[in-house]
Amino acid sequence: MDKNLLDLLDRACRWAVQDPDAETRAELAALIGHAEGGDAQARHTLAARFDGRLQFGTAGLRGRLQAGPQGMNRVLVAQAAAGLAAYLRDFDAVPSIVIGYDGRKNSAVFAQDTAQIMAGTGINTMLLPRALPTPVLAYALRRLDASGAVMVTASHNPPEDNGYKVYLGKSNGGGQIVAPADRDIAAQIERAAQGDIRELPRSRDYTVLGDDIVAEYVRDTAKLATAPPAPLNYVYTALHGVGKEVLLHTLQAAKLPLPRLVAEQCEPDGAFPTVRFPNPEEAGALDLAIALACQSGAELILANDPDADRLAVALPDEAGQWHTLHGNVIGCWLAWHAAQRARAENRTGTLACSLVSTPALARIAAEYGLDYAETLTGFKYIAKVDNLLFGFEEALGYLADPDKVRDKDGISAAIAFLDLVNHLKQQGKTLSDYAAEFTARFGAYASAQVSVRSRDNAALMQSLRQTPPPQLGSHAVTGCEDLLQDTQRRSDILIFTLAGGHRLIVRPSGTEPKVKFYLDTHGDTPLAATQTLTDLETALRELLRGDTYGKQDC
Repeated sequence: MDKNLLDLLDRACRWAVQDPDAETRAELAALIGHAEGGDAQARHTLAARFDGRLQFGTAGLRGRLQAGPQGMNRVLVAQAAAGLAAYLRDFDAVPSIVIGYDGRKNSAVFAQDTAQIMAGTGINTMLLPRALPTPVLAYALRRLDASGAVMVTASHNPPEDNGYKVYLGKSNGGGQIVAPADRDIAAQIERAAQGDIRELPRSRDYTVLGDDIVAEYVRDTAKLATAPPAPLNYVYTALHGVGKEVLLHTLQAAKLPLPRLVAEQCEPDGAFPTVRFPNPEEAGALDLAIALACQSGAELILANDPDADRLAVALPDEAGQWHTLHGNVIGCWLAWHAAQRARAENRTGTLACSLVSTPALARIAAEYGLDYAETLTGFKYIAKVDNLLFGFEEALGYLADPDKVRDKDGISAAIAFLDLVNHLKQQGKTLSDYAAEFTARFGAYASAQVSVRSRDNAALMQSLRQTPPPQLGSHAVTGCEDLLQDTQRRSDILIFTLAGGHRLIVRPSGTEPKVKFYLDTHGDTPLAATQTLTDLETALRELLRGDTYGKQDC
């Protein structure tokens, strides 16, 4: 047996012996046994599992539930908890943390492990009472003035995944971590990973919070409903996540009508049995909701993703066909609603979105004399905008109540959207009227995203830098901004300006072998903007399938 294999087997055995989870310990033991017996596939799998470790970054940790340092499991989570605990002790003289979890497999176990390790180091540790939405955790962090927080969730990832989302409170404002905190925490985790997790001090001397923290979130969120409630026939799905309970309580507190529930999807189930991917953006995810809406003659559909930090909305067209609204549409409708309220209340503030979201938000801000901020992608940046009035990103994330939380919040967004509907009903108007008025006032905008499965994200980005496209369809490329050269907002993003004021933004995914292309167009009418978008999207796909960029699969 060669030295490399012996070293691999030794590392795997040392990992397995400290793993408290019978399932992953048995999984790893089987791999070790097959590898020792000469099974080439087992050796390959084992080597992949121990080739580095799941990297901790500004999104925390997220990966497949499996044994070894390249997966989400109790050993990796214990190491992360120990590293974060060390960071918090340096960060705050009297450190405290609040921990939440969703309904995914092992979420509760990972949260309890984290609580025991945090308490074992003397940190004042608080655990949410049960599986709850991510926004409740973000609310609790600020409400309890904790030093930090952890939410165990993989949001809308496939069932096989889980994750570990980290926030910092107090002087950091209560949002997700950003640089350099991510690097500092990662360094502490690396130190913790050098030891054996069985030697970490643990304690059950932590507080399980009561329902009062949930009730406070509900009370404060219900205040977003300002219009007199009107009758409304609508459908809601939680996509097998944890959103239903808190949303229904908030609707009741706001005296808003309750929705018809997609019964098959409204209770937490980490197997997500009725959807291929529990992401409301995915084709087919809302099929059951649409079937119920058709059956009941509903006016609209609301959907949360599994940890309820995102909101999707679907509406029927004149022919009765249901369509999911693009995140930019929902974001702009809510932003316009927020701007109108701010003017009526003589308030100022900032409207903010990520740079890959629609440029229409800048028009709204200018029209209402509000400040406008464009951030790097990710709510961790949007949430840090000063004097924030409303923020959103095109991937169905909205921050309608920044005084309450500093992260995207699908429950608050649902209440804000229903408040918009009620304001319109009070005026005898519909959402179709609102859309027409938006176009008349700000112009028509259309957006699309093309995702390319890439064998090498860096190589494709480098190819686009070296050989930028001279045109896209009939539209010349008139400019290119490379944010790797921008010292203020350095990021691996390319922004191409097209003739006519349209644009293309390109960035690699941080978690998948995928490069994302964002197209934004505008025109005098929705039809004109949509036609330009269709033409540009067709041209982009043809360009990427060509030889210049390595015949990408898009």
